[in-house]
This record gives sequence, C-alpha cells and structure tokens, in this order.
Amino acid sequence: MALTINTNMSSLLVQKSLTSATKSLNKSIERMTTGYKINSASDDAAGYAVASNLKTQLSSISVAQDNCEIGSSLLTTASDNYDLITTHLQRIRDLTEEAANGTYGTAAVAAIKSEVTARMSEIDRLSKSTDYNGINLMDGSKTTGINVQVGIDSSSNSSIVLDGTLFASANSSALTGVSNTTLQGYYTTGGTNFNTALDAIDKAISNVTNRQTKIGAYQNRLDSASDALNVKKTNTTSSLSTIRDTDVAEESSSYISAQILQQASATLLSTANQAPSIALNLI
Repeated sequence: MALTINTNMSSLLVQKSLTSATKSLNKSIERMTTGYKINSASDDAAGYAVASNLKTQLSSISVAQDNCEIGSSLLTTASDNYDLITTHLQRIRDLTEEAANGTYGTAAVAAIKSEVTARMSEIDRLSKSTDYNGINLMDGSKTTGINVQVGIDSSSNSSIVLDGTLFASANSSALTGVSNTTLQGYYTTGGTNFNTALDAIDKAISNVTNRQTKIGAYQNRLDSASDALNVKKTNTTSSLSTIRDTDVAEESSSYISAQILQQASATLLSTANQAPSIALNLI
C-alpha cells in the first residue's frame, strides 16, 4: 500500500470496524435493556410481523376467556335463583302433604294455604326480577338464544349459543302448569284436590330440575372452552417468547464480543491516525 498523507486507508478501515462494533454493542444493550431481540421491524421484518400477529391473538384470547367467565356468571345467576325457587317448591310440597292429612282443621288448612300463596308470589317475583346486565333471565321475555364468543375468529366454532329455552318463564303458573287461582283452589276444596296440588308441585320441581340440568350442561361447555383457550394462550405465549424475547446468555456474549472489538478498534484507530506522519521521515 502506498504511503500517502491526504488519504489514510488504514484509518478508514479501522473507523469502519469501530462503527460496526459500536452498532453491535448498542444493539446488544438495547436488547438486554428491553428484554426483546425484536424491537422494531428493521431488526427482523418477518419476525416482527409474526410477533405482532401473535400479540393480537393473545389479546383476543384474553377477551374470549372473559366472555366465557361472563357467560358462566350469567348462567350461575339463573341457577342460584332456581335453587331459591326449588326451596320454595319443596316447602310448598311439604305443606301440601300436611294439608292432605285429614287431621288438620279448617283454620290449619287456611294457614297452610296462606303460606303457599305467599311462596308462590315470591316465586313469581323472582321470575320477574332475575336479570344479568339488563337481560331478563326467567320472565320469558328472552325468546332468542344468547351468543357467547368463546373464540378469536368469526367461525361458528368460536361461539356457543345459550339456547333460548334456558330463559323460559319460571313463574308459578309456567312451572306447575296451572294458574295460581286454580292451585289455590285445591287448598280450599280439600280432599283429593290436594293430590292434584301435589302433582302440580311435583311437575314444577321436575321442571326446575330439568332447567338446572340444562344450565349445568352449558356451564360445562363454557368451562371446557375456557380451558381450551388457556391451552392456546400458553402455547401462543411460548411461540411469541421464542420469536421476540432476548436470550440474555447469548446476547451478553455478543455484548462482550462487540465491546472488545470496539476497544480494539479505538486503540488501532489511534495508531492508524499516526501512520501519515511517517512520511515526514522521508522529507
């Protein structure tokens, strides 16, 4: 290589190495500081696109899990109120059994009828007042099903439709199959109409049991969907971590290597910058 004063090729080469080492050092510092090996699209365009898509999926999965929990809470609200109704119906049945016994006088039967009427009225009140987020669950006004979004796309596999029959009217007449007036009449006439009352109450209890069984089946579906989402969330998170997260052990080695190259380049640059002065010895 020619010995020149105006152009110091040695210095230019060392400067290039110093710049490269400094960039590598800064990149390692950034990756270890943020914990991500992909901090911008320029780091890895394809990886950045995949990571962005996975982040979107994770966000959607979290929303879908919340949807499952909300749907389950809705069904729990209905189920808990059916438990209350069952308690009233069982008490009414016990009272009816007592009234059917011929040892009770008119006054006792009248007292039984009074409690039966009160409990039937409470069942009617519960059926009208039970709601969840403004959705009436037991008054029969909700005739269509409720869609619960349990997936992250628009396919039919991403939703569970809670059947409209889950929200059928649960007032005393709907459950027993007879009007309150007719039912109360059984406690007035006495005799074998008490048997008729027992049949009506048994029908109501069976009706409630069937509804709760159906509610439980849908709750199991929502729980299953939530579990599946949790598995998907775990696997998606693992994939995102593989693509995006910094391997600190590997990056720390790169950091040390870049640091050594930077220091060596800085030392050599000082030497290279002195090379043109050798030409003075020839003058």
